[in-house]
Amino acid sequence: MTPFAPEPAHVVAAIASVAGPMAALHEPLFRGHEWEYVKECIDTGWVSTAGKFVDRFETMLVDYTGISHASAVVNGTAALHVCLMLAGIRQNDEVICQPLTFAATCAAIAYCGGLPHFVDVSPTTLGLCPDALETRLNETAEIVDGVCQNRLTRRRIGAVVCMHTYGHAVELDRLAALCARWHLPLIEDAAESLGSFYQGRHTGHWGVLSAVSFNGNKIVTTGGGGAVLTNDPYLARQAKHLTTTAKLPHRWEFEHDRVGYNYRLPNLNAALGCAQLEQLPNYVAAKRTLAQRYAEAFRDVANVSFFTEPSGCCSNYWLNVILLDHPDRSARDAILTATNDAGLMTRPAWQLMHRLAPYALAPHGDLKVAESLYDRLINIPSSVTLGESHG
Repeated sequence: MTPFAPEPAHVVAAIASVAGPMAALHEPLFRGHEWEYVKECIDTGWVSTAGKFVDRFETMLVDYTGISHASAVVNGTAALHVCLMLAGIRQNDEVICQPLTFAATCAAIAYCGGLPHFVDVSPTTLGLCPDALETRLNETAEIVDGVCQNRLTRRRIGAVVCMHTYGHAVELDRLAALCARWHLPLIEDAAESLGSFYQGRHTGHWGVLSAVSFNGNKIVTTGGGGAVLTNDPYLARQAKHLTTTAKLPHRWEFEHDRVGYNYRLPNLNAALGCAQLEQLPNYVAAKRTLAQRYAEAFRDVANVSFFTEPSGCCSNYWLNVILLDHPDRSARDAILTATNDAGLMTRPAWQLMHRLAPYALAPHGDLKVAESLYDRLINIPSSVTLGESHG
C-alpha cells in the first residue's frame, strides 16, 4: 500500500458511526401497502401480465417522473434491450457507452448484435464524460449520408448509452447536444436513478428512450422488474407492442406481426411496485439524509473522501460511494476486507467492461479515469432505513 492509504479501522469506524455495527449493502423496505396489494392479486387470481396494477404502476411512473409514457417490463435489462431495438440498433452496429457500468448495459447491446464502443467517464459524475465523448467522436467518427460511422472500423455508430452511475446524473444537456450534432440517438440507462433529477427534471427526459430497473436492490422494487420510458408517443406504442409478444389486438385470434418479446411485467410484481412508489419521496429523502451523515462522518478521515452529487443534480444516492485519494488496489482491498469482516457490507466497483472477455476486442478510447476509479471506489451500506434510524 502507498503511504497515502487510508487506515481501514478509521473507515470501519466512520461507516459504523452512521450505519450501526452491522449493515447490508442495500436492503428493500416493505412497510406500506405491499402485502395488501399483492394479496389482492392472489385473492382475485390476477397474478400474470393482465391486471389493474400494471396500468396503475405505469401511470404512477409517468406522474412521478413527468415523462409521458411508461411500459413496465420484467427487468431493467429487458427494458434496455427494448430501448436499443427501438433506437434501431442492428447487427454489427457500434454503441458508445461507458466502461464503468453493470454488465447488463453491454449485454443488452450484444442482444441486438451490436458491439460496445467504450468512452471514458467523468470524475465528477462517474458517468459518461462529454469531453471524452467529443474527443472520441472527433478522432474516430464521420457523417456519411446523414449516418454516423466509425471511419476506422467502417461500422455504423448507432447510439450513445449513458448510465447514471449509482444514481448520479451525467451531464445530460451536453451529451444530448453532442448526440444531436453527430446524428446519434441518446439512450439513458437510468436503472439506478429513479428519484434523481438533473437541472430540475427527472433523469430520462434527455434521451429518446430510457430504461429503469426495479430489482430487489434498487430504491424501490417489484422483486424483478423494469420500465421503458419515453416522451415519444410512437416509440411508446412500439415498446408496449414489442414487449407483449407483438400480438395484434383481437378477441380470440393469435396474430403476431413481428418477432415479439414476452417481457410484460406481471400484475403481482406491479402490485408490489405500486406500494413502493407510494413511498418513493420518503425513501429519497431518507437516502439523502444518509448521504449527508456519511459526508460528515468521512470529513476527518485521512486519504479518503465521500462522493457527493454533481452540480445541478439532486441525486437519489442509490449506492453511497467513498473514494480513496490515490489509486491503490491493495489499500482498497484492505478496506473491503476490514469492513466485511466487521459485518459492514461493502463492494468495489463493477469490473470494467473492457476488461471482460466478451468485450476485450471492443473499440475504446483513453479510459484512464475509469481505470483509476476502479482502484479507488468502494460502495458502502445504503439501505433506506439507515437514513431514518441513525444520527
